[in-house]
Amino acid sequence: MAHERTDIVGDRIELLRAYGYGLCMGAADALPGVSGGTVALLLGFYGRLIAAVTALTPRRGIAVLRGYHPENRSRAREALLEMDLQFLVPLGVGMVTAVVLIADIVSSLAESHPVAIFGFFTGLIAASAIALGRSLEFSSPAHLSAAAAGATLALLVAADIVQLPGGGPVVIFVAGAIAISAMILPGISGSLILILLGQYVFLSDELSAFVRAGADLLGGGSLAAVTDPGTTVALFVAGGVIGLVTIARVVRAALARHRGVTLVFLVSLIAGSVPAPLHNIGEAHAWTTETMALTAAWAALGAIVLFALEHLVGGFDPE
Repeated sequence: MAHERTDIVGDRIELLRAYGYGLCMGAADALPGVSGGTVALLLGFYGRLIAAVTALTPRRGIAVLRGYHPENRSRAREALLEMDLQFLVPLGVGMVTAVVLIADIVSSLAESHPVAIFGFFTGLIAASAIALGRSLEFSSPAHLSAAAAGATLALLVAADIVQLPGGGPVVIFVAGAIAISAMILPGISGSLILILLGQYVFLSDELSAFVRAGADLLGGGSLAAVTDPGTTVALFVAGGVIGLVTIARVVRAALARHRGVTLVFLVSLIAGSVPAPLHNIGEAHAWTTETMALTAAWAALGAIVLFALEHLVGGFDPE
């Protein structure tokens, strides 16, 4: 009996630890600075995360669904253990908790204080590019080409010269596929991708509206108020699921085969994204001397916060 009780306590501690990891990853990915993948590296569970995500295959999913039949239950249990759902589920819940909380704050500040929030983001992005780039080599022609390609692509997207094909649901779906894939990669934040694609504020607003409408529904609110933002959230999540089993695997393969060049490309993508948040400020305010000074001040604060965090944890190393 005492042994069983100890096992139960141990399992609960593991669940809480995974939930805490999820909170840290979600907070990192909801802000365009350090990525959730980098946080996973720093906290020491990146290997387990990648193994679990890689194990999420249609074959194992079908095996779990067939577990209702007694003859298939052994294989279903085996598939569940292989996918490490006892780790992924609380981790995912923690990530969702952090993202929802931060999205609500960002949605409010983007409307009331755009200079402050997007100036701060500019500093976070610039400082993260510097912090991550320190450990990389830019010596060979391949490294220099990757750096030029990453920075150029980000600048073209930020300037709306390169855009996603289509609009509406297509953009949301593709943004989800790319951004959620980035969440588990060291060096690049999912929210940075959304800023680059011009979807960050919109999706933050939709997620906040969905959560608020869901809470109101419990108190007798309208179902229609849930449906519209809920459709956007569902499209984004569906894109994320597809991205995890496609794009993320491609990038991980590139990291395995050409790690140095791939990391240079990813960090250069961050560097080229530095001007992206400034577009949101320009939409809300004219670029006066006062606006530029305030933006620079908030950017400096964002950079200070990022460098302070880097110092506390002993450095951000995408390797």
